[in-house]
Amino acid sequence: MNNIMTKEKKLSAYTLESKKINVLDFKKQIRIALLSSFTLDGLDETIKVKCAEINVGCHVFSGGYNQYNEEILNTKSKLYAFSPDICFLILDIRDIFGDLFYSPYNLSVEKRREFIQNKVDELVNLAKSFIEKSNSKFVISNFAIPTYSPYGIFENKTDYGLQEMVFDLNHKLNNAWKSENSVYFYDLNGFVSRFGQNNVFDYRQYFFGDLKISLNHIPFLANDLLGFIKPILGFNKKCIVLDLDNTLWGGIIGEDGFNGIKLSQNDPIGKAFIEFQKYLLSLHERGIILAVNSKNNLEDAIQVIKEHPNMVLREKHFSCLKINWNDKVINLQEIAQELNIGLDSILFMDDDQVNRDYVREALPEVLTIELPNDPSLYALKLTELNDFNVIKITGEDKKRGEMYLQQRRRTEFQKTTINFEEYLKKLNIKIHIKKADEFTIPRISQLILKTNQFNLTTKRYQEEDVIRFSQDEKKIVGCALIEDKFGDYGITGVFIVNKDNPGEWVIDTFLLSCRVIGRGIEEGILDYIINTSKKNNVKRLVGNFIPTKKNKPSESFLPNFGFKKENNCWVYSLKNYSKKPSHLLVLDE
Repeated sequence: MNNIMTKEKKLSAYTLESKKINVLDFKKQIRIALLSSFTLDGLDETIKVKCAEINVGCHVFSGGYNQYNEEILNTKSKLYAFSPDICFLILDIRDIFGDLFYSPYNLSVEKRREFIQNKVDELVNLAKSFIEKSNSKFVISNFAIPTYSPYGIFENKTDYGLQEMVFDLNHKLNNAWKSENSVYFYDLNGFVSRFGQNNVFDYRQYFFGDLKISLNHIPFLANDLLGFIKPILGFNKKCIVLDLDNTLWGGIIGEDGFNGIKLSQNDPIGKAFIEFQKYLLSLHERGIILAVNSKNNLEDAIQVIKEHPNMVLREKHFSCLKINWNDKVINLQEIAQELNIGLDSILFMDDDQVNRDYVREALPEVLTIELPNDPSLYALKLTELNDFNVIKITGEDKKRGEMYLQQRRRTEFQKTTINFEEYLKKLNIKIHIKKADEFTIPRISQLILKTNQFNLTTKRYQEEDVIRFSQDEKKIVGCALIEDKFGDYGITGVFIVNKDNPGEWVIDTFLLSCRVIGRGIEEGILDYIINTSKKNNVKRLVGNFIPTKKNKPSESFLPNFGFKKENNCWVYSLKNYSKKPSHLLVLDE
């Protein structure tokens, strides 16, 4: 097993730590249900500890042994009383197949296919039953494809043999969830493949207490499940900041020179760095921001990035380049400021232990990871962190790299203008207001879940909630697509307004992506809400600000716009309305 995969605490350590945790000590809470066809002792304690490590209080419900059907089908079960935010169902193929696992060929090929389809239907109906009765996300595992076959080496000569049956079951289940927003698929087969069936499945343990996953691998399973929990909480990392020397290429450019660094398909080390860059590019293409923080001569480093024939990542892939001799902590702070993201959205990679320790000490919000000594393990290290998962990939995600490149051009353009007001006028900003629909709802939900800085209330709504709100006549759910002379920002603003009282509307949610803060766009969106209120003869507009550690940038927004404090909320009298701002165009679509 790779050394990188062995750096996990023992299950007993997690069990002891869990007893010291008071989940109510954490401001952010999550409720997790664990259902299984077999015993998963210790998984609940481990998840509880792992959530505490990211400052989340975790309440865990563990269903009874092989009681998942009863828990899901009975609306009065303890599962529904618990009301989870996310529910995991982990299944073993032997429990599904029963005696057929050892004697599948007692059935004809036709009957075997029918058996698999029936199992698919059963599990699909089970998942649908659950999501219809709850507001929870539902994660169901696939099945580990057995290495065993009753027919031995003749298995592959057999039409629809045991292994093919399990493969087909997995394939059909995966397809069944593609269009269902509340149901996700956990690749248990991939988990088992990573570690090896003979390691994961402890058969002695299994016969003693139906513990099918070895106790040594429970922490690794918990880590995988955390990959679903983090995006629900909005805890994804947005940006990877990279050193250059011995991080993106082997060697030191200032010493080894352009032709001396290791970045070649003919060199094992150089090949490892090329493969790592390919992995980073794949993350970039689905919306992860890449930036550079390197102590180097700018000319030398840029030459490699622009001209080296084996460089995969080019200048256009980096949203920010800090190549200088400045303090790396200062560079990181500047990167966060220029990209308008929080430091806690950044993952930092540097081969130098001194630099890593320094950043950890000065900027604990930044996730500074330990790099393996072997560059061939760099990509594996990132995948095991589970910090880049998303519930859904939107069009904005795929265009994020291009959007930040446009931002660099805006910054350069700003330097050519006399003042900021002139700069804003020349940007030709347009705000396209769009109603929530099947095309915009995924992005609306994504912004609600992850936006922290300019977010008046930081209320978190899942996609199912947004769908329900959009169908409610007493609510307005809208978003704002922003564009200017340099390009399209995509959907970067969201608002939800409650219309329960005809004379007094309440702003439930109002948020703006950090990428567009400070350009009057927030005022333009609020101006639209006020105009819409006036057209409906509303007398007062009520807004709330719920302070958190991260939403300080939005604290003064309502009072600066003209809202007055009344009790615990902010009120705007439409009698006092005056149109703002003048440098942008708001279009209602």
